[in-house]
Amino acid sequence: MQQASSVTPVVGRDAELTRLSGVLERARGGEARAMLIAGDAGVGKTRVLDEVGRQAAAAGMTVLTGHCVDLGDVGLPYLPFTEVLGVLAADERFAGALTAHPVVERLLGAGTGSVRDVDGRLRLFEGMAGLLAEVAEVAPLLLVLEDLHWADQSSRDLLRFLLGRGVLRHRLAVFASYRADDLHRRHPLRPLLAELVRLPVVERMELRPLADPDVARLVRALEPRPLPDATVRRIVERAEGNAFYAEELLAATDTESGGVPSGLADVLLIRFEQLSEMAQQVLRTASVAGRRVEHDLLREAAGLPEAELESALREAVGRQLLVAGDGDTYSFRHALAREAVYADLLPGERARLHGAFARLLAGRGRAESAAERAHHYRESHDLPEALAASLEAADHARRVGAPAEEQRHLEAALDLWSAVGPGARPPGVERVTLMLRASAAAAHAGELHRAVSLARSALAGLGQDAESELAARVRYTLAGNLLSVDSLTAAFAYSSEALAMIPEDPPSPTWVWAAATHVLAARHVGENETALEVARRALGVAERLRVTDAQADLLISLAVFDGEGRRGLEGRQRLVEARELARSSGNAPVELRALFNLAMGCYESGALAECVPWLTEGLDRARRAGLLSSTYPLEMRYLRLLVLNVLGRWDECVRAAAADADVLPAAGGYTMGPALYVMLARGDFAAADRAQALLEEPFDWMATLVAGIVLTDAAVLRRDPEDAVRWMRSTVSALTDESGTRPDVTVRLAALALSAVADAAAGLRSAGDEAGARRWTDTATELVELARTMATRDDGTAQGPEGQAWLARAEAEWIRAASGPDAAAWARVVTAFGYGDVYERARCRLRYAEALVAAGRREEAASEARAVRETADHLGATPLRGQVDDLIRRGRLSDGPGDDRAAVLTAREQDVLRLLALGRSNRQIGEELFISGKTASVHVSNILAKVGASSRGEAVAIAYREGLIAPEPTTSG
Repeated sequence: MQQASSVTPVVGRDAELTRLSGVLERARGGEARAMLIAGDAGVGKTRVLDEVGRQAAAAGMTVLTGHCVDLGDVGLPYLPFTEVLGVLAADERFAGALTAHPVVERLLGAGTGSVRDVDGRLRLFEGMAGLLAEVAEVAPLLLVLEDLHWADQSSRDLLRFLLGRGVLRHRLAVFASYRADDLHRRHPLRPLLAELVRLPVVERMELRPLADPDVARLVRALEPRPLPDATVRRIVERAEGNAFYAEELLAATDTESGGVPSGLADVLLIRFEQLSEMAQQVLRTASVAGRRVEHDLLREAAGLPEAELESALREAVGRQLLVAGDGDTYSFRHALAREAVYADLLPGERARLHGAFARLLAGRGRAESAAERAHHYRESHDLPEALAASLEAADHARRVGAPAEEQRHLEAALDLWSAVGPGARPPGVERVTLMLRASAAAAHAGELHRAVSLARSALAGLGQDAESELAARVRYTLAGNLLSVDSLTAAFAYSSEALAMIPEDPPSPTWVWAAATHVLAARHVGENETALEVARRALGVAERLRVTDAQADLLISLAVFDGEGRRGLEGRQRLVEARELARSSGNAPVELRALFNLAMGCYESGALAECVPWLTEGLDRARRAGLLSSTYPLEMRYLRLLVLNVLGRWDECVRAAAADADVLPAAGGYTMGPALYVMLARGDFAAADRAQALLEEPFDWMATLVAGIVLTDAAVLRRDPEDAVRWMRSTVSALTDESGTRPDVTVRLAALALSAVADAAAGLRSAGDEAGARRWTDTATELVELARTMATRDDGTAQGPEGQAWLARAEAEWIRAASGPDAAAWARVVTAFGYGDVYERARCRLRYAEALVAAGRREEAASEARAVRETADHLGATPLRGQVDDLIRRGRLSDGPGDDRAAVLTAREQDVLRLLALGRSNRQIGEELFISGKTASVHVSNILAKVGASSRGEAVAIAYREGLIAPEPTTSG
């Protein structure tokens, strides 16, 4: 009876589906209603109707669907009802009902007589009402009518009759959809809708565009391979909440064209081609202006009298291609519609219109229009004017703190440079300095690899007679950019060249900045003594010259590199002084570096609460300076999420990550890392796919660290020691710098891998395979030695509380691998994680409880297990909850007979159980809860084990019997 459901998952429609499900529930109880479902083309009406139809069929309802079709002026009468009757005629259950109402068979080409006269139409309408009532007696009925905007007059009349004459007194629901954007003022459906919504049994629901996070989830659900975040963001931006557009844009991601996919363009142009020629011309002109255009500007560019323009605009607005906005403006209803109209222009027509807009905007003389003028001049092939306007737009972007836009305009100017003769270029501007400025803008915008490329171009563009200060600036700028992409040896080479190019005496700001960059580069390649010596020398010069921002930068380096570093009192005092100097000088990037290191010093000291104010101040300063996408604010975003993760504020962490995702540059994907840690800890293995995607981008140190943590821990949760050790080793290798120094995170990675190794060794030992156990014990010894070595740095300083906690865990896991669980060792680990890491402390308390069980200390073990279970429930950490429940059962640590039932189900398992009761498959459960089918299968298996059931049906029966879930309530009103 029902069409096959679309393979496209339904996302972001929970409220709408709940409302429609309520209507179905009332229909099954005899209280039926009709729902008119409005929405733009492609917004997802059919998906929602397919899903609710599938739910209705699963609940035992008969689902009949009739489609209206666009047949122009030759529409077939009663087409959707004829389709419905065809389905009924094919089902022997309804043969008696059809026989009882022979008049309706005329719509199937059977029977005799005419329905053209009034009496004939009335008999037909009454026959259809009676037929539907009898069908609803056999089983509750859902009648779906799709695309009412294409309905013929006869179908509209029949629908009016059915809804107005009480057919909904039976076990029947009617869902009818139509395109809101197709309903121009004179559309014949408008009067019917106005009449129907006044009926007490009829409701209206509008499907609005999806929220951006929902579009992103849809795109990732449609594409099995991991997609770069930048690709997803671009699709989300262009789709503007339209599910169909998102699908089409996703399908075109492998094509080289960046325009509108041809199939989508054809769809978008259909309504445009139905306009009069004058209205089409106005839309073509408006498409050149962009998404939005002022009325006066459009009139002058189109060259039309006011009356003709208004007539054309009225037509375009009536057809819902344009939308009137504030300030006497018009905009395209959807950006992709503008792109399609623009792409349809002839080349000469396009250049002419761009030239007209450029001249009109120039006549207005507004600085904020420079970007528009540059675009229009370039597209009209007036390159000298385009160059001048691009530089003006870059200046404006810098003044308002928009580095990404500044970079874009500067690069546009550089592209135009060689095409514009020297005499036509703006005076006082040099190509190399433009490249340096563009490189700085790219770095501030988070485009770190592009910043390197632009700095290299500046170096290549230096002439033989270039002044030494400019040559040094280019080299230390390139060195700084190379440090940001972890090309350390090359950075040190260029910073050395820069420092050698200009003398220290007489002192100059250029030498000071060259020295400040060289300090960083030297430190990163292990030249610690050189770094400290140059930093102290340069600090003295900066103080004498009163170059306060360089002085601040050097103080930060000394605070981090000297003595106890940023964790010590002296280091913190230097950082606070540096922050004040940077602030007084107005150098926001240096101020941000100071704030980041203040926050990191607190984090490394285990003072998590003290970390938050510095991060808040830093991100607020970055926001005001337009530098949220630059290096240190990105690090602060990561650290902010990490603190929320460690403190167990997981929902806040996930929300903040979702908010950040909309504004991050391509290089900022790693900042989502703590949210991926949460996903994985909650049993969503899609986190591993997201982590894998980070490794497919150009090498980034932090992205590699995040991916390594997620992928190693995912292997641990899968009980795959081979994979855990492989990811641990490859990550440490990738993060080891060119001087051979391994990263601090090695301790954490080793401890994680040791967990899987200890599991393997313990399992083999209990199975009597001593040789196999020894092999894993040898691996455990190798890993714990690595952790011990890395817990103390080369300069003799120990890692902070976090590093020491992971070392304690590595030691305890090594003992477990070698000889079995040791309660004293795990007690030390629990204490070590007491600095604030809620989840890791709970994981270690589970190990502690296991060791207590092995030692026969069952009462203490039960207390620890209860604490772990409470934490797991609070966090929503499904795998951890499953593990502690397993220990409770194996160790017989239950408090009472009911302790292994409802109390054992996690919140997510309760959600899965509810969907099991509705007959959902694993795939459908995954779609509704936005997890993978594999993860859903794991939850189902856990539920069966916890309730002691051998099948899904038995699990549901036990759940109802023991009150683990309640029957779905009957909604009303």
